[in-house]
Amino acid sequence: MKTQPHVVFRGFSASPALSARIDEEVADLERVWDRITACRVSLERPHRRKRHGDHYLTRIELFVPGRVLVVDRDPPGHESFEDAYAALNEAFDMLRRQLREYVRVMRGHTKHHAHQETAVVSRLFPEFGFLRAGDGREIYFHRNAVLHDGWKRLDLGARVAFAEEPGDEGPQASTVRLVRGRAREGIGARP
Repeated sequence: MKTQPHVVFRGFSASPALSARIDEEVADLERVWDRITACRVSLERPHRRKRHGDHYLTRIELFVPGRVLVVDRDPPGHESFEDAYAALNEAFDMLRRQLREYVRVMRGHTKHHAHQETAVVSRLFPEFGFLRAGDGREIYFHRNAVLHDGWKRLDLGARVAFAEEPGDEGPQASTVRLVRGRAREGIGARP
């Protein structure tokens, strides 16, 4: 990498071991792709709770030629994120997957829409939404990505097939197609 990673800790003091772990993860990313130009890592503990552990918010930006790969994790209900190491591990795992896909595309080994996965609609807003993939990742999609005028028929909990691609802010679905049936009953309808 051309520069050292820029690391920011908010709401707590960084330990040398945690800083060393970040350096190891960045070095591992460089083994995947040696053309990384910069990396920014932010780890934040925003709230101090009396009964429950703190959850760490993680944001990693990886600058590669022509793109910035971003992982932004704010999982308030996930117990593993009460540990800074676990939060960093998951964020770097997600970023590593994005980087490997970026490298495959750059080398011409895959197409952006090579295969479709299934997911569940987890959040809906007036112009966009989020899918919950089978591996627990949250994937952004815009209403224009929904095929066959399916946006009007989407509800929370609806099963969809989608094609994933790297976006400016992390993974995004480039095409979303409604699949028959619901993943879980009783999730509710769009607000």
